[in-house]
Amino acid sequence: MTKAIIFSRVSTKEQAEEGYSLQSQVKLLQEYADKKGLDVVQRYLVPESARGKQERTLFNAMLRDLQKSNVTLLLVEKVDRITRNFKDAVLLNDWLEEDEERQIHFVKQNLIIHKNSKSNEKFQWDIHLVLARQYSNNLSEEASKGMLQKAEEGWCPASQKKGYVSVGVTGKKVWQVDDSEGSEAPYIRRAFLLYDTGEHTLRSLTQQLYEEGWTSLRGGKIGNTTLHKVLKDCFYCGEFMWKGKRYTNAKHEPLISKELFDSVQEKLNRKVDGKCRKHHFLFQGMCKCGECGRTVVGQKQKGHSYYNCTRFNTNCTQRKYLREEKLDQQVIKVLKGLQCTDKRMLEWVRKALKENHKFEIEARDKRIDALQCEEKRLVKRMHVCYEDRLDGGITKEFFKEKNEEYAMQLRKVRMNIKQNIEANKKYMNLGSAIFELAQASAEIYVSCPSEAEKRELLHAVFSNIKIKDGNIVPDYQKGIDLVAVRAKKNDWLGRRDSNPRMAGPEPAALPLGDSPM
Repeated sequence: MTKAIIFSRVSTKEQAEEGYSLQSQVKLLQEYADKKGLDVVQRYLVPESARGKQERTLFNAMLRDLQKSNVTLLLVEKVDRITRNFKDAVLLNDWLEEDEERQIHFVKQNLIIHKNSKSNEKFQWDIHLVLARQYSNNLSEEASKGMLQKAEEGWCPASQKKGYVSVGVTGKKVWQVDDSEGSEAPYIRRAFLLYDTGEHTLRSLTQQLYEEGWTSLRGGKIGNTTLHKVLKDCFYCGEFMWKGKRYTNAKHEPLISKELFDSVQEKLNRKVDGKCRKHHFLFQGMCKCGECGRTVVGQKQKGHSYYNCTRFNTNCTQRKYLREEKLDQQVIKVLKGLQCTDKRMLEWVRKALKENHKFEIEARDKRIDALQCEEKRLVKRMHVCYEDRLDGGITKEFFKEKNEEYAMQLRKVRMNIKQNIEANKKYMNLGSAIFELAQASAEIYVSCPSEAEKRELLHAVFSNIKIKDGNIVPDYQKGIDLVAVRAKKNDWLGRRDSNPRMAGPEPAALPLGDSPM
């Protein structure tokens, strides 16, 4: 009895529901084999849930089985059930050409292909192959268009995200935070918060999260690479990347704030991740070379900590090592340089800030009052318009047009009211807080009981510290930079120079306008 192998495949769920299921294909092919007196020794079934890699694995396994065994017949429902590309067709043709007894039976198309097939039979195979390939290409194109449209609408087309589950039917699935027992979502939030402290490398963070209960599918620690991908994924702050484009209009619920995500990215970019650090240094990851911009790293020598440029793949001339104690002394000097030493002037500035806050808040309150009046006017107009429609004074089309116009204006007004109220809350304390931090930063820094607290303060004051020729040049955080300019010029009022030829650009006065101060 001649031996045969059955190969069947379903590529989509719709095909499975429309009579092309694996069961119906196998039934058809088995009945054909029984009718022809063939002995089916193996069946290869590719379900619609199989990914591309799994499909290739099964196809290659089938080819190996055909090559190694004495099976001479391959039974398939149709051409497009086994191949939709020229590469696979060539592999099948090579198998046929090696032995005249080998055949492929495409049962539904009543087509048998072998080494000595007639030209019209091979032409039919080619036609079916081209049509199958065109269908596959079109299917791929439509799928890509659908995923792009989904991305434009604010839904990430990705297939899997840790801490989230996709709900809905195929093609319309949306992301929701997985709040089930054992979900990874709480650990992902925890990972961002812990890394943002600056106290962890990826290695130490995976260990701590493992101790807190976050494990891989096999029960081990989450890998450093996996954790790094999670921390770099903007999906968790309410955005996502798709086809090289960043979408900020995502509709899924974020796990963390945008501010926390940005802070973690900054720390990831300035840390040397994936490497085990034997020592923790006070200024690790905070300093850059003032010449080449490379990271300045720390190392232990004879009980002391030293910092130097990595000089990786550059011609940087910075060879000098800076001892941590000297770097610490320079930082303290810089922090002290932010202070206003004139007590009388210090009190005046504090008073001016409070007065400026008062004036700014009063101005915003007036804007809010005006917006609220506009809100009431629009609501009244919408009611009048509705009553006119009920009385038959206006047409349905005119009512719809005006109602939509008023509704749009109302949304804008209410958004402006909300923004002004939130701005008031932020403005009330921000300027004073920044100024007071600058004035007390040196004292706080010296009195900090731990390096972790010192690093936290340094991150609040400096965005970066450059080191060149053993000296530091700090870059300040927004708000602190204005205090530094005033302190350096000893000009807390931002007054004009009496000699315009000698004067540089006039900085904004300290207590003026919407400045963070």
